[in-house]
Amino acid sequence: MSRLTVKSLRWMEPSTESGREIWPVSSSQGFTIIELMIVVTIVGILATLAVPSYHAAIVKAKEGALRQDLFSLRDVIDQHRADKGKYPETIQALVSAGYLRRVPTDPITGGTSSWQEMVDQAEGGMVDVFSGSELVGTNGVPYNQW
Repeated sequence: MSRLTVKSLRWMEPSTESGREIWPVSSSQGFTIIELMIVVTIVGILATLAVPSYHAAIVKAKEGALRQDLFSLRDVIDQHRADKGKYPETIQALVSAGYLRRVPTDPITGGTSSWQEMVDQAEGGMVDVFSGSELVGTNGVPYNQW
């Protein structure tokens, strides 16, 4: 079996003129100001394109969470009506009765006390719930009318 050996090439070895090593191929010592400005400009352009998409994604996520919370709350209100024969007085009454673990946070306002409870005087209880936000959704309808 034969062995392969690698010969070192002369240009790969450092020279030792005057007591210090000198590499025949010089390396650059850093970046020029023009190169740095080009990189910063490209990063700025990419950030300018990405930020609006990021904000739109956050709004869509909050709207999706609001839809899910409203669906769940309305479903629990109907379950309470079917079980007890009457609508609950408040959202907190749903928590006390065990239909909810806790009052959900309104994703638009960020609070648990901002929900708008629609009370029907004839039925005597909360028949519907809406967000407490005055903002308008991406579909053009205010969140407090969803």
